[in-house]
Amino acid sequence: MARSIYVTSPEGDTGKSTIALGLVDLLSRTVQRVGVFRPVARSTQTRDYVLDLLLDHDGVDLTYDECIGVTYEQVLADPEQSLALIVSRYHEVERRCDVVVVVGTDYTDVAGPTELAYNARIAANLGAPVVLVVNGSGRTPATIQQVAEVAVAELHANHAQVVAVVANRCAGSQVDQVQAALAQGQRMPAWAVPESALLQAPTVRQLMDSVGGKLFAGDESLLSREVLDVLVGAMSIEHLLDRLADGAVVITPGDRSDVLLGLLMAHQADGFASLAGIILNGGFQPTPTIERLVMGLGTRLPIITTDLGSFRSASAAATTRGRLESSSQRKVDTALSLFEQHVDGHALLAALDVPRIEVVTPLMFEYGLLDRARSDRKHIVLPEGSDDRILRAASTLLQRGVARLTILGDEASIRTRATELGLDLDEAAVLDPHDPATLEQFAEAYTQMRKHKGMTVERAREIVSSVSYFGTMMVQLGLADGMVSGAAHTTAHTIKPSFEIIKTAPDTNSVSSVFLMCLEDRVLVYGDCAVIPDPTAEQLADIAISSASTAVQFGIEPRIAMLSYSTGESGTGADVEKVRAATQLVRERRPDLSIEGPIQYDAAVDASVAKTKMPDSAVAGRATVFVFPDLNTGNNTYKAVQRSAGAVAIGPVLQGLRKPVNDLSRGALVQDIVNTVAITAIQAQALDTPSEGSL
Repeated sequence: MARSIYVTSPEGDTGKSTIALGLVDLLSRTVQRVGVFRPVARSTQTRDYVLDLLLDHDGVDLTYDECIGVTYEQVLADPEQSLALIVSRYHEVERRCDVVVVVGTDYTDVAGPTELAYNARIAANLGAPVVLVVNGSGRTPATIQQVAEVAVAELHANHAQVVAVVANRCAGSQVDQVQAALAQGQRMPAWAVPESALLQAPTVRQLMDSVGGKLFAGDESLLSREVLDVLVGAMSIEHLLDRLADGAVVITPGDRSDVLLGLLMAHQADGFASLAGIILNGGFQPTPTIERLVMGLGTRLPIITTDLGSFRSASAAATTRGRLESSSQRKVDTALSLFEQHVDGHALLAALDVPRIEVVTPLMFEYGLLDRARSDRKHIVLPEGSDDRILRAASTLLQRGVARLTILGDEASIRTRATELGLDLDEAAVLDPHDPATLEQFAEAYTQMRKHKGMTVERAREIVSSVSYFGTMMVQLGLADGMVSGAAHTTAHTIKPSFEIIKTAPDTNSVSSVFLMCLEDRVLVYGDCAVIPDPTAEQLADIAISSASTAVQFGIEPRIAMLSYSTGESGTGADVEKVRAATQLVRERRPDLSIEGPIQYDAAVDASVAKTKMPDSAVAGRATVFVFPDLNTGNNTYKAVQRSAGAVAIGPVLQGLRKPVNDLSRGALVQDIVNTVAITAIQAQALDTPSEGSL
């Protein structure tokens, strides 16, 4: 039977969706199948945005309709029948999940005390322990404690079991006092989470919808940017410029072409705020001449037109409430970061009595990477600052505290684009690879490294100005702990500098790679699938030893299968003999490693086949590290398993270098970049040689 957790509150606007999202994220690292359920939805006519947010989280595999109990209208018409239907529909979800996060009502239709009691009855009938979320906004610690005590008493009176209290949206300066007050008043785990203005901010699209507007000009993708301020631009442009702030939307009459053009110029000029959008009201459109001028400026800033007047436009914008939605990665990252920083996940799981399962799912493995990287933040350089995916990944990495970052490129361009995308890169260092002083320093150092090849300083200046060489030099000179590149460059462009500059680790003659193959219930290591086309026996031995070390770094017990078309002594031929020789070399160099070879793939993974072919082997049937005889076999096998078995392939992870450099696929998604940076940081942790910081 699945364990259920009921998240509820005694009032509206508590931000319990933040706590629910944090719970789903926490549980996804702990159990295999996480479910979500909304016992009372707002309406059947419009989708519930909280449910959509949770369903969009990786690892939740349910449809929207499956996760809805009843609507407010049904509860008002017949509370008892609705309760019975809620319980019935919940159990349909429960049967498919290990844990279900149930999110209580939103206080939109029913009186507060009655609604809290109804939530308590639902929780009691589902057998779900309650996490109570109270609103800390605008309240003193004593008031928050009092609200929590009254709500807990009400829940207990209706037979619900409250196991934890979270005060959300507290003033940042009062978080410690609130936590102390709750700990004194409640005999259960209690936490305080600070207010975030970003989580309350609407998007430009939400403002556009509120005023009934249409996009007149600009980049539609920027409608997802959060609005941090709303200004009415009825004054002259010179006075308005002094009031602009980053993330602001300015509402101004559509016939004020002077204000429109002034705002566009200010938005594009250095030293002025980066706006989120402009709303032209009153039903006025810019004249054809002004429209041509606006289009000629090539602005990406969203310009919206509406028929509403200034007062109604401003009123609609002021009352637009921001939502935590999956479409805003920055909001999701902020919410998860707040939860991770201020709620003790281990204590909460203990209070909820959620047992951890033994299997390792892809999500568990990915979250484990982030946790390990976060435990000792390393400094990673990202050379491809002109790629939006890199900027989005950098924002996530910084928000989640995974690593310290330096991004290469023109600082003004990178920061402008990040602001346009609504990303927070304030903590990232940005370094121009054409900076004269740094370029000269790197050129001289590179010349010394390659002087035996006839390198000159003049030629070195040209070489190290390439972002991959520049980033690699940062790693080599201790100015960064590792580098991740390849989203916009070839594999050769990314890793060739590391062969020249960083070179191989002691006792290793070959740089190779592995893919971390995340299957449904475990993680395997495949090597080499990306670097050495036709390895010799000595190179295969290097690959096996490096792959075993990589497995250990990521918490995988190495049991090495040296793959071939033959198992044991049954086959002969040059290819089999190469694998047999490589296996013997590994045994001589590393007698502590558990290794078998040559062995076929089925004998390596299937216990029943292993029992027939190699009954006395400690590796057969339970291998975790697979060394392929050549690149052709390895690359095709990992892709076949990825596509056919639905495995998540993380990599390629380079191994054998003295310092970590990793390559991205040019089709890499943002999450792929985040994972690769975390992997690089963990590799750097293993070296335990912290960088000196950014230049």
